[in-house]
Formats: sequence, structure tokens, C-alpha cells
Amino acid sequence: MSTPGRASVVIGTRGSPLARWQADHIAAALARLHPGLEVEQRIIVTDGDRFQAGPVVDLGGKGVWVKEIEEALLAGTIDLAVHSLKDVPAQLASGLVLAAIPVRADPRDVLISRSGQSLGTLPPGSRVGTSSLRRVCQVRALRSDLQVELLRGNVDTRLRKVAEGIVDAAILAAAGLDRLGLAGRITERLEPEAMLPAIGQGALALETRADDARVRELCAALSDPDAEVTVAAERALLAGLGAGCRTPVAGYAVVQSGAGVVVLRGLVGRPDASEILRDEVRGPVDRAAALGSTLADRLRARGADRILAELG
Repeated sequence: MSTPGRASVVIGTRGSPLARWQADHIAAALARLHPGLEVEQRIIVTDGDRFQAGPVVDLGGKGVWVKEIEEALLAGTIDLAVHSLKDVPAQLASGLVLAAIPVRADPRDVLISRSGQSLGTLPPGSRVGTSSLRRVCQVRALRSDLQVELLRGNVDTRLRKVAEGIVDAAILAAAGLDRLGLAGRITERLEPEAMLPAIGQGALALETRADDARVRELCAALSDPDAEVTVAAERALLAGLGAGCRTPVAGYAVVQSGAGVVVLRGLVGRPDASEILRDEVRGPVDRAAALGSTLADRLRARGADRILAELG
């Protein structure tokens, strides 16, 4: 518990090894930047942690990883939440804000295969595990001869299922493996041209109460300008699409170094890959959010509205 009279911050986090690493990372950074600050952590169990048997979409989509943590923020039992940004819905709970987006890790997806073969060289009929409809769609577009199977659980659980032969390969986020010191298990890093990442993938989100100026100020020093720009563009795309959890959606932005330009690519598709819409926009970094909205409008005009309406 905090010492009376000392400045303190209570971080809320899920209890998985990756979530704990992320919370530890931010706690250490805050303590380093603000000498004397006491940082505590509180483990919060979410619906996504409780129910591991079925598809995430059956639990309600992205919100299953953050709802209970946001409730703790609003109740004042924690001061700060540390999330994987890709798990955070486009619309935050009323009264909450993202205080900072720190330096972004590798946003790419990776393949872990039991045989050491790449996605392009896996034998026909190989079983590839993922719980993401975005990945399902893009894997089927690249390799319609593979079997895509449901794979849930934390990083260690998914790696074990590959090692035990429950699936022949799995697709995960590079950032999680890198953060846990498991990069040596990666068979192949998949370039965005082949596998467009999830919106916000590789980024951490520091969420707090909108009226908590003290915590917002503490977090401000952790903000990374490029990460803030790319996340603003991607999340505006997500908000503009209004996509439900049953529609494969991807978005990835990069800042062109020295040019002051952000490039945003987006994708909307069907889980069976029978239809995939892709588009790209670019413009000044100070219009990142507007570019995301523009790309959403363009994708909608090309048929995303119809896909979104049919899939929900």
C-alpha cells in the first residue's frame, strides 16, 4: 500500500504475463521519470480472462479485455490502466481518456510454425491457429489451402499448442513475443503488405479519468509523437467504420521520417476472404485523425457499408 503523504499511482492491469510485463514497464518508466512516486499495481480479471472456450466475438468483442478495468478507473479504485491498444474499443467509456501512447513496438504479426516453415511454404491442409477474424480473412486470402482453427489463450498457451501439435502453426502479434523475450520462437515476421496489422497493434494505451489532471500530467512524459500520430489515424479509421466485432478490419499507419507525412492503409473484408477491400491515404501528420475518417469514408463508398451491415 502507498505510504501516507507520498505521491502514488495505482495501475490496473490484467493478470496475464504479457499484461503484467506491460504494467511493470510503465510503472518503471513512471518511477524513473518522477523520483519519489510510489507506483502500485492491482490485478483485475476481465471477461476475456474468465471465458477461454469460445471465440472472442461471442463474448462481445474488444471490450471484454478492458470493461472491468475501465469500471475500476471510474470507481476510483485505480488511477491508471495499461492496455494493449488493439484491445481498446474505438469509443472509450464516458469520462475516460487516453493520457499517452508510448513508443510503439513492432506492429507486425508473426508466424510460429512447428516445422519451421514459413506461411508460404506450409504444406496444404496445415492447421493455422488464431482467434482473430482479421487474421483469418488474410490467411485465407494468402493460402486458401490451409485450415484456419480457433486458438485462444495467453502467449504461452498458444505456443504450447503449436509445440504439442494441436495446430501446425499460429499467428500472433510480434510485440507480445518480443516483450516476453520469446522472439526466438518466431518463424517469420509477416510484412504489412501481406498481413495488415490490427488497429493499434504494438502500441500501449495509458488510460485514465478525464478529470484527473495529476495522472494525465505524470503520463504526458511517456508520450511518443509518432505513436500518437499513427494511433490517431488508425483509431479514427476504426471509429469511422463503426465496425462490429464480426467484421475483419485492419489499419496501419506510418510516419514518413522527415517529411511530416503519415500514410494510412486500411482493410475491410469477410472472414472467408470472398471479398476484401483495401485502400490508402496520405497527408500531413497534423491531420492524422481526419485522414482516418477520410479512409473510412472511401472504404464505405467502395462497399464496406454493405459488408458491415451484413456481418454486424
